Amino acid sequence: MTNTIPRLRWWIAGALFLSTVINYIDRQTLSVLAPYIKAEFHWNNTTFALLIISFRAAYAIGQSVSGRVLDTIGIRRGLPFAVGFYSVTAMATSLATGLGSLSFFRFLLGAGESANWPGAAKTVAEWFPRRESGWAVAIYDSGSAIGGAAAPFIVYAVYQLFHDWRPAFVVTGLLGLAWIPLFRWLYHPPETHPRLSPEEKQDILTNRADTAPTSERSLPYRTLLTQPKTWGIVTSKALTDPVWFFITDWFAIYLVSKGYNPEQSLVAFWVPFLAADIGNFAGGGLSSYLIQKGWDTQRSRRFVAVLCGLGMATLAGAAFTTSFPVMVACFALSTLAYAGFSTIVLALPGDLFPTGSVASVSGLSGTGAGIGTILATYLTGRVSDQYSFEPILITASLVPLLATLALLILTPKNIRQTS
Repeated sequence: MTNTIPRLRWWIAGALFLSTVINYIDRQTLSVLAPYIKAEFHWNNTTFALLIISFRAAYAIGQSVSGRVLDTIGIRRGLPFAVGFYSVTAMATSLATGLGSLSFFRFLLGAGESANWPGAAKTVAEWFPRRESGWAVAIYDSGSAIGGAAAPFIVYAVYQLFHDWRPAFVVTGLLGLAWIPLFRWLYHPPETHPRLSPEEKQDILTNRADTAPTSERSLPYRTLLTQPKTWGIVTSKALTDPVWFFITDWFAIYLVSKGYNPEQSLVAFWVPFLAADIGNFAGGGLSSYLIQKGWDTQRSRRFVAVLCGLGMATLAGAAFTTSFPVMVACFALSTLAYAGFSTIVLALPGDLFPTGSVASVSGLSGTGAGIGTILATYLTGRVSDQYSFEPILITASLVPLLATLALLILTPKNIRQTS
């Protein structure tokens, strides 16, 4: 008889966390090495923005596609395939010789990495009682901050060892290949998992947001796209993710524009990512705490979203200071608030839709975020080349307020499951 694993759902959340860490280390390798790659090929910010857009275009399209695929074939097959694909792609990036080949590999990387968030959202909806889903989302989403913070140390170490940026892509790509057998051993749907205890299984199947079997077919897109709550999730992601990706994609270049050497400002580089990690658990934890205290699920989600939407506006302070600690603090407070907001938005598909459609809705929101980020990336390159980063910081502080309004107006105050 197979031995059960106590609190198995939290081990699965840990595997999702590792997947997100690896996902971000792979994508951040380019951002960390951006000053060196730009110098080697003599690119300006507008040209570098094309590289970022190559990733974002595939990432935007891929989230809707991968969300639907994961709802169709399931997590156990789909997510390891995606991780394997983007890990090999990351390693192949070391073969790039210029803008065209780098853009090609970044496009493929974006396509592969797009499956992580729809897959993680679907897994949480399958495996966690509603009272714990905020914590579970915070765990896997915090991997983005941990991965972003770890990437500079790993990448700079490899760069210093080889005095070349190419081997760093090989080293970081290997991490995903090591993750695949672990996840394949650990993950099965809760209805059929051989190592899930009867007590935990009963708790999960009785108390998760949707009690239907995880094999239930997903709703058609024409149904999902006619519902305001879908657009509330999509719009709020589309207007807030550009803030986060501005920091992940441009922070090293921003520090250089302010006269700071990347290696000498490692502390500044990882502080916003550490703050984001705190924000994930603060947002998810506060929401789960309020639910346990008797708050309605949607009331708790909306309360945290409003707090965090206001908190993202602190990024504007960086445009009006010459103090390095104050500048870093503004970035940190904004990313902390963003991460809390993101945790809420990532939990909403599991709250508001049947389990069989969670990855599809999460994928649609990722596509919306990708479109918003592509536009923001192009404008960042042009504005920073022609003017400075200050107008970008101010705009990035105001747009999340619109995202908060969209979430409040378009998502219901009380949960109404789509049937």
